Formats: sequence, structure tokens, C-alpha cells
Amino acid sequence: MAKKEVKTDLWVWELLKQADICLDAQGSTILEIDNALKTASKKGTGRVGFPEYVGVVKDYLLVIEDKADVSKHIKLDKGGVISQEVEAVTDYAVNGALFYGKHLAEYTSYKKIIAFGVSGDEKKHKISPVYIDETDFYRELPEVESFISFNKENIDEYFVREILQEDTDAEKETTEILKDAATLHEDLRNYGNLKDTDKPLIVSGILLALREIEFKNFAIDELTGDDIKTDGDKIYRAISDNLQRANVAPEVKKQKLLSQFSLIKDTAKLNEIEPKLQKTPLKHFTEFLYDKMYRSIRYSKSAEDYLGRFYGEFMSYSGGDGQTLGIVLTPKHITELFCDLVDIKPTDIVFDPCCGTAGFLIAAMHKMLKQAKTDPEKRNIRQKQLHGVELQPYMFTIATTNMILRGDGKSNLIDTDFLKLNPNQLQLKGATVGFMNPPYSQGSKANPDLYEIAFTEHLLNSLTVGARCAVIVPQSAMTGKSKDEQAVKESILKHHTLEGVISLSKDTFYGVGTVPCVAVFTAGIPHEADKICKFINFENDGYKIAPHVGLIETESAKDKKAHLLSVWREEMEAESKFCVYTTIESTDEWLHSFYYFNDEIPTEADFEKTIGDYLTFEFSMVMQGREYLFEEDGDNAKS
Repeated sequence: MAKKEVKTDLWVWELLKQADICLDAQGSTILEIDNALKTASKKGTGRVGFPEYVGVVKDYLLVIEDKADVSKHIKLDKGGVISQEVEAVTDYAVNGALFYGKHLAEYTSYKKIIAFGVSGDEKKHKISPVYIDETDFYRELPEVESFISFNKENIDEYFVREILQEDTDAEKETTEILKDAATLHEDLRNYGNLKDTDKPLIVSGILLALREIEFKNFAIDELTGDDIKTDGDKIYRAISDNLQRANVAPEVKKQKLLSQFSLIKDTAKLNEIEPKLQKTPLKHFTEFLYDKMYRSIRYSKSAEDYLGRFYGEFMSYSGGDGQTLGIVLTPKHITELFCDLVDIKPTDIVFDPCCGTAGFLIAAMHKMLKQAKTDPEKRNIRQKQLHGVELQPYMFTIATTNMILRGDGKSNLIDTDFLKLNPNQLQLKGATVGFMNPPYSQGSKANPDLYEIAFTEHLLNSLTVGARCAVIVPQSAMTGKSKDEQAVKESILKHHTLEGVISLSKDTFYGVGTVPCVAVFTAGIPHEADKICKFINFENDGYKIAPHVGLIETESAKDKKAHLLSVWREEMEAESKFCVYTTIESTDEWLHSFYYFNDEIPTEADFEKTIGDYLTFEFSMVMQGREYLFEEDGDNAKS
């Protein structure tokens, strides 16, 4: 038993290291805590007692008690409360952790204490936090998979969300973004009579014009509703100047962007003074965007795709053509996950051939810039290492605007059909990372090139040998439901390597009705027959649907993502219900649900519950006169 506990202690220590948390083992270097532990015997003798780990993160005191066997995780009394009897405290992880937490609350000055009961090993385990305050009040908190939520960077947010149960600043900001998007959408409709595809163009064009304020080349006060030099002319001129300032090249690309923005100066209703507003709609929109959006985009270090969020809101309100065209914008937490899955580096060259509003490129840019150490490195990332393709002209315009507003320096995007580009020519870009969210549900027997798996192969063929590639596609794309799709899967394995597939929550694309997954490949290296792939069930990702807001992050999201990445990077092993490790065939359905088998041995309690449920069911049926359901076939024959 002692050896098993040592193994658990070492595993917990590794978890703490991964979370960048430093705690003391079997004692404390903090005198106040060490003195308190001198009378913390779990057997009530008043002698010394040490939890496995104890220490301080900011002003929170953390204490950990662990057991090797998950059956020794927690013991409740008859009232369903964590038992504090001596036997329970000494033999069970949560009970022991609570004991130490309450003792330290009483005998130290710390007012915020989080005690953890940990049991099991890296493959099968439970980690249960319990919050204790200075009044001896305690509350059980949801189980976690790691300690990532409790390091210096995250613990305050955890406290606000999970313990105080209040919205964080980030959640409040998200709510404000959605509220502002709804308001602006209404105004664009009421004062502009604009088509759905025109609304985001107005937004992105005005945001480009606002950049010229910094160069004293544009001022909102100049928008006076003049009939000769209209507000639209002034905004359009500022847009043109800013595109030139951003070094958008070649000239044909700049002209294509300007042709999209021409509706700002050519739409008469936008340039006429609106009686209710007593100004032109364009001035009203400009003032609104400056106050609510421009400063967030310009100065925020977040990877949040603000224009993408606004665009998504416009589509959801208006029922526009986004879904008809198969356009499903990628949430921020997925674009950031992609960067982690491929372990993106500042030296990488990133290519997204269906870039939408440039969410993947923005996430990649932020991650790469964070790692870069010199200004030349950062300049090179912005100007040369981010490439994208977008077919829809208005989406291309929004993506280019988004990249310029993020200071990418050059915006290496092109407006064309990715499938018509020669992969060999695209390889000359030297892309070492490929990201893609292709159009959904566009493929058919008549157009097999439009299947999501066909887009995936075309991207893989366009990357350098050894490049890492991640795509988010409907789970049906991994099953190969048609002959054409099966043939593509077979072709992919002949030329590229499948590393694994992660099944995502059905709510990832909230309101769309698509159940997605992330497939990760290595390009240009044929798939070996004995290659072990990872198939992960990440449906429980820590995100939930909030009324009137949509998909939001809960406190458990960081923890669940940390666990996912640890398993993906093979830093720890997981139960088969989370991850299956296996070889594959092209004819397989490349999904966790296809390979999963339940390898968990039922506990005695599980067995007793099943028998009890059956006996209850049998008794109920007999009482209803349906005892014949349980008679042998022979008995039925006799009757």
C-alpha cells in the first residue's frame, strides 16, 4: 500500500509541476503553516500531522491529501455530508484534505483555503477541491482533471467564477460584445436598408477609416452630412489611405478591396441626414464603432476575432447566407486549441485556405508573437509567415481588414478558389502548419471535390513535407460515407499520416447543428501500418450554452483543455472512455466512438446497484400482472 501511495504522490507532484505550482511536501517552509501542522494529527492525538502537499498561491492556501485507490476517495455520513470521523479522516482522501483545511483555517491567518482530495493514478483518478473560509464554512466544488485552474495566472478567475459564482471581466466583456452586435445590427437594418453581406463590409470599412485618426488623416467631426463631399466619400478616402499605409499589395488586390467598400460612398441612404438621428447613418455607425469596438480590436492582446463575432451575430439575427454557403465561423477556443495541438513555433509559416474572417491566422499570429524574442522576428511573422485564401469576396475583405487591424503588416491573403490552385505551387510558400475549417455539406456525387475530406487532402498536398495540419470538420467526414470519400481517405494514408482525431461537443458551433471533430495530420509522410493513432472523446469540454449569449466558457474549461493536451502530447495515459490508442485502416470510421470499448471493471457497488435495479424492475412487473416476462421458454410452452 505504501508503495502505491508513493506512486500517487509522485504523479500528483508531476501534475503540480505541469500547472506551474510549487507546494511543500510533508510540511511547510512557511512558519505559520508549519506551526499549525504540529497539532494536526488526523487521529486526534494533538500531535504533528502532515498532508501530502501544502503551500500558498497568491493569498490562497492549498492543501492536498491523496490515496492510491479511487475507492478511498471520499466517505459520506448518513446525512450525505463529508464524514469527519477519525477512520474516515485517516482512510479517505477528501475527508483527510477537509480535516487539514479546517485545521489550517482555525490555526492560521489564511482566509481562503482550497483543500484537494486526490485518489488513483494518471490513468484513472479523481481530484475533488473543497473550499474552506475563515468561518469554518466549506463547500464541495466540481471535480477537476488537473491543477491548472489554481496557478497564479488562473486562481483569481476560478475564485470569482466557481466560489463567488459571479461573472468574470471576460464574461462581462463577451456579453457586452453580443449586446453591441445586436444593437448595431438593428441600426444597420433600420437606418441603412442593407443586405446581410453588406453589413459586415460597412463595419470593417469604417474600422479601417478609424485607423487614420492616429495619423490625423480622419476625424469623426468631419462627418457633417455635406451633399458635395459626402460622409461616404470621406470614409472611403480614409479607407484607401489606410490600405496604402498597410502596404496592401499587389495593386489589383487593393482595388478589389476598394470595390467592395465602394458601397459606403455609393449608397445614398447612408449619406443622407436621418431625421431621427440628426446626422447621417454613416456618422452614427462610425461613432458607435469607435466607442464600442475599435479600441478593443486595436489595443487588445486577445486572440478574440471581434469582426468574426460581429459577422456571426449578423448571420444569426438575419438568417443570412452563411450556412447556405457552408460558412461556419470557428470559435476562439478552437482556433487557440489548434495552435496548441500542433505546438506552433515563431518560426512556423501558417496557411489557412478557407480563412473566413481570419480567426485561425489571428490566433496563430498572437501565439507566435508571444514566443518571438526580437523585433525582426515579430516583423517577419506579421509580414511573411501568415497566409490565407478566401473565396467569398466580402469574407475576403473582412479577413483582410481583420488582419490589418491586428497589425499584421502586410496581410498575405488572396481572394480565389483554393481547390483551383495547384498544390505544388502552393508548396512554394513553405507552409509548415496548415489550419482549416472548410465549407460544410457542399459535397455530393456530382461535386465530390467539395467533400470536407477532399478539402483536407488538397490542403495536405499543399504543405511542406513534415508540416503539421489540423482541420475541423463534421464527424461524418471521418466516416467515409460515400465511395468518393472512402477513396480520398485511402489516398490520404498513402501520402500523409493521421496522428489522431478529437471528437468535439455538439454545441461547438452553437445554433448550426453540426457535430464536429478535429483531425490532426503530418503532411508528406505516408501512414505506416503500425502507426498508433489517438482518438479522443472531448465532448465534455467545459463550455456551456448561456441563454441570450450562446456558448460560454465555464471554469472547468481550462482544466479540461490541460488534460486533453497532456493526453495528446502523451505526457499521461487516459482511460479508453477518453482516449483510444490504436492502429487504423482507411475503411475505419476515424472517430473515438468507432474504436472505443469499455475496459472498466465494474466495482462491487456497481454490481450491487445493477442487481438491485433488476430486482426492483422484476417486482414492479409482477405487481402489474406481467410475471410472464420472467418465465422460461419451456414454461410458456406448457401454458
